[in-house]
Amino acid sequence: MKFRPPVAAVLACVLSFASAFSGVADAASKPRTVRGELVHRIVLKWGVHVQRVYGADVHEWARDMGPIFAKATLGSLSVAANAPTFRAMNDAFLTDSRGRTASGNMIAAMANGSLRRPTKALGEIANDLVFVPVTPCRIIDTRVAGGTIPANGERSFDVSETASFTAQGGDAGDCGVGAAGPFAAAVINFTVVTPAAAGYITAYPFGGARPLAATVNYVAGDIRGNLAVVKLNQDDASQDLSLYTYAQTHVVADLVGYYIHPQATALDCTEVSSLPTVVNAGAFGSVLSPTCPSGYVMTGGGCSMSSFDGRLVTSRIVTDAEAYYCAFNNQGTAANQGVAYGRCCRTPGRP
Repeated sequence: MKFRPPVAAVLACVLSFASAFSGVADAASKPRTVRGELVHRIVLKWGVHVQRVYGADVHEWARDMGPIFAKATLGSLSVAANAPTFRAMNDAFLTDSRGRTASGNMIAAMANGSLRRPTKALGEIANDLVFVPVTPCRIIDTRVAGGTIPANGERSFDVSETASFTAQGGDAGDCGVGAAGPFAAAVINFTVVTPAAAGYITAYPFGGARPLAATVNYVAGDIRGNLAVVKLNQDDASQDLSLYTYAQTHVVADLVGYYIHPQATALDCTEVSSLPTVVNAGAFGSVLSPTCPSGYVMTGGGCSMSSFDGRLVTSRIVTDAEAYYCAFNNQGTAANQGVAYGRCCRTPGRP
């Protein structure tokens, strides 16, 4: 069982860190700077939370957050100090020099046309995937769990079939993917936070070869994000993706959706039929089926008569009438009845 110090001891180390960060040897004899006071409030407010929820050592968390506190603007520190939730506090440090978050930069890029969606041919049964969106949810935050990823290092993470992402610094729930089963790829917004030098991170399937491509490029001290579609490990491995970084950095990742392999489903079909129509002896007669219910398309049909004396002359789908047409010839000596049937189908799930 992992030892966890009592709350009083945690508060003592939190206050010690905050005072040290402020450059104040004796907090009682000298007032803190504005930055020091904001840091003091943040660490005091969330230090115990980090220990209880994530099982993280408060000293290590505070030390990892030190460069982030030092680089952040006073505005970001103020927002973080007054944040009502731990997630909101962390997100306050994910803005760039223009005050934009990584997702905000992505939206701006889509608006000005600099970010374009790749196209591909449809109809590839083995390759076409089905996208399932989820409410954006944090699955990785090395500021909370694991610490910085070292230069030229990599770390592996879970994405699917996970009941909680707290071990990775993420959400306490399953982000809506716990019962989804393994999936082929994930759509993730990656954000690098205060890297030690210029470089890049690359996300790729766990256990696979690292590609010669960057997921996010960054410069020293940067806070920069990028939305990426990442293929995941398809074996029964314990983890789904790996992250490589050229320079030491923190990484935050938010899941926004995933792709599953195509699921073959049967058509949703129903049948419509006309009322019996009298065809007199020795005469011709015709019948139209009813139209299909809303959302359905007529894909076929059939015709029948109440006696073997009846002969079908012709049948077809009447596109303009959206009905099935039957023409009969009654070759008997008594009246017969004819019926027209229509088969109506739609793709499952469509209105």
